[in-house]
Amino acid sequence: MASNMALKRAAKANRRKAVVAEKRKLELLNDSLTAQVLRAAQAPIQHCLVPETLFDNGIGTVVLARGNSTYHLAVGVFLVDTWCLGIKDSFFRSIDAESFEMVIASLECTTPMGSVDPSYARKLLRDAADWAASIGFAAHRDFAVIERLFGDVRADASDATFQFGREGKPFHVPGPKESPTQVRLRFEALGHALGVEKLESADSHGGSAAEL
Repeated sequence: MASNMALKRAAKANRRKAVVAEKRKLELLNDSLTAQVLRAAQAPIQHCLVPETLFDNGIGTVVLARGNSTYHLAVGVFLVDTWCLGIKDSFFRSIDAESFEMVIASLECTTPMGSVDPSYARKLLRDAADWAASIGFAAHRDFAVIERLFGDVRADASDATFQFGREGKPFHVPGPKESPTQVRLRFEALGHALGVEKLESADSHGGSAAEL
């Protein structure tokens, strides 16, 4: 009898642990980046911005903001290198209107931001990612998830075409935080992808660069 009671208590404890574990799993899933982005994608689009000098400068930040009001926004931010690396960075944040205005003001210290149709922005991001992948550079690890903030916006609704590279050729300008090793590895990967044994060095934007 005592043995049976012990087995029943153990079984009950195991069931309780399983329920708690499943509940925790669902909580983690609901708090995941994917879940947050998909929930945010149900709200109306409030802003979709692209730097006006994106292709002239070779790099810039694309911003998509959604919200049920203009006072609190879910924002996807994508750092795009149109000359070489494609989607260098991407992140998702929930911020208030004042913080959003500060972000945009900071970006506009470098280049004016222009409002665009969301389909244009989505096509730009996807095409940049595809082009960079074709020369050996994958998009930022969170890009595929955060890009889903566009929701049901169709990239093929835009007929825009883009020329990536500098004058049509890959041109890599190392960032200020890139180590010499990172720069060397990127140059090697670029040369390997395009079957070029030696890269020519050049100066651009006050720093070294590699042009093919």
